[in-house]
Parts: sequence; C-alpha cells; structure tokens
Amino acid sequence: MNDDQKPFRAKREASNRSSRSDDQRPDWQTRVAITPDPDKPKSPVIPDEITADELPLQVRVQLKTLTEENAERVARHLAMVALLIDQDPELAHAHAMAAVSRAGRIGLVHEFAGSTAYAVGDYALAIRELLTHRRISGSNEQIALIVDSERGLERPDRALEAGRAVDRSKLSAEARVNLAVAMSGARLDLNQADLALAELEIPELNPGNVFEYSIPLFLAYAECLRELSRDTEAKKWDDLAVRAERQFDMNNKPDEEKFEIIEEIEIPKLSDRPKVDRGDSTDRGDRPSIDEVRKSRNTFGGAGHQGGNKFSKTNNSSRENKGGGRGKFGGNRGR
Repeated sequence: MNDDQKPFRAKREASNRSSRSDDQRPDWQTRVAITPDPDKPKSPVIPDEITADELPLQVRVQLKTLTEENAERVARHLAMVALLIDQDPELAHAHAMAAVSRAGRIGLVHEFAGSTAYAVGDYALAIRELLTHRRISGSNEQIALIVDSERGLERPDRALEAGRAVDRSKLSAEARVNLAVAMSGARLDLNQADLALAELEIPELNPGNVFEYSIPLFLAYAECLRELSRDTEAKKWDDLAVRAERQFDMNNKPDEEKFEIIEEIEIPKLSDRPKVDRGDSTDRGDRPSIDEVRKSRNTFGGAGHQGGNKFSKTNNSSRENKGGGRGKFGGNRGR
C-alpha cells in the first residue's frame, strides 16, 4: 500500500495527555481517592508493649483473612480490650470500635464491640453489634447479652421474645445458664416472680455438680426465692454460692489447701411453663499503667464466646452478683 492509500489519522498533540484534568478521569480511578473525615474519631493509642501474640491463638486465626499489617493492628486493639475491660471499659470500648472500623467483615470484632458496648451501658449499640456478630458467625453464644440489653432499654417483653427464639439445646452449658438468669431478670421486671423462678430451674441448677458459671445461677435462684418470701431456702442457695466461689478462688492458688463442697439441697421439680405469657461520665483520674493492669488479672484467655469470660482466663464476669441489684444478667432493673 503506497502513501496515498493509507487512511488519514489526525496527529495527537503532545500536550493532550498532560492537560487532561481530574474531572475527565474515569470513575474507577477517582474512586480510590478517599477524602479524610475530620469528624471520625481517632483510634486510641496502643502501647508498644502490646502485641498480637497476647491474644489466644483461636482468636488470632479468625483474623487471617485480613492483610498481615491490618490483622496485626486489629489483634493489638483486641488485646487492649482484654487488658482494659475491667479497669477502663470506656477505653476498652474505643479499642473495640477501632477494630470494627478496620475489620467490619469479621464477626469476632463485632462480638468484642457488642460486649464492650454492654459494659459501658450503650445497650442499643450492644444489640446491634451482637446481632451483626450472630449474622456473620451463626453463633448464639451471646444471646444472654442481647436479652439483658433489651432489659437495659426497659423492654422486658422483647427480651423474653429474643430469648425464646433460641434453641437452648444448641447452646453451651454456660451460655444456657447466662440466658436463664437474664430471662429470669426479665420476668422480675414484669413482676412475675413465680415465672422468674421457673426460668432458673434448669439441669445446671445442681449443687452436686458445681462450675464457676453455677454461682450466678445460685444467686439468682436465691433472689427469686426471697421475692416469693421463701427466705430460709434462699439462704441455703446464697451460702452455697459463697462456698462455691471460695472453692474456685482456692483452685486458682495451687499452694493453698483445697476442699470439696458438699451440700444437700432438695432440687425442686421443673415448674410447668405457661404456653402464653402473662400479660455521666466521671473523671477517672490517672489510669493504671500497663504493668499494673497486667498484674491485677490473668489476661488474654478465653475462647471469645459468652459463657467463658470472653476477655480473660479467669471467669470474673460469671462471678459477679448477677442475681441481685442491677448487675449483669438478672436482678431487678426497673422496679
């Protein structure tokens, strides 16, 4: 083909490419430019001493889908949650939410965030985060926190509905106990002391087979008995809870002498369940140092499920007086 037969092509100007403005760029190129949000809270500082290795292995493996750098950062935030949850729950919650912002598709971080939101009294957020965790993981092990958060929002009917929607036979024994105590508290909120007692009459209510999670169950049972003016029986269950707690405290001290709890209490028959229901933040002062906090607790254990202490090797949360007052699971919130 000679030069006369070649198709005509306009010459490009050398300045065309350089003069193209950002407005003319394709959407897929402009999409990567993220404008910083000045109102977005900054992530709390993590001390250099805190590493991902301080989390249990079964927690760290759930972060494997993240990039190595992001997984390390998220794990360190979660380690701070475990370290601070008892001493400074507000700061622990800030670390949990920082982990959510970095790993929102991981169910574990929503479980941490829901638990810390519950600890600081943000019950609406706790429900939202724990439901997200359940949707991602399929686990109902945190159902007791969901039920008790509904109670915190003064919605005992919805608390009972949420608890009844779960198949208890598929829960761990400890989660089943926590759910029973939370459901009992919701019944007390509705002035249904007899039904509150019935909620607690589960196979785990057994003085001959005592675990750490049995203690709040015994205390809640004692409170319901007092509501029904059965004070003598209530005192027996209170005493059993105290003796059981001492036993487990001694189990954590291998050099101490240990003893076995032997108590004979007649277990009532399971009550017949009705088929239908009847009608400021304060100044904290100087926070403790990392070393001081570490010395005060055995940190970074547990399996990350409600039932065992999510945040520590010692089950401190299950040994709170969940049956009385306004404490975790059970008790009288609003009467």
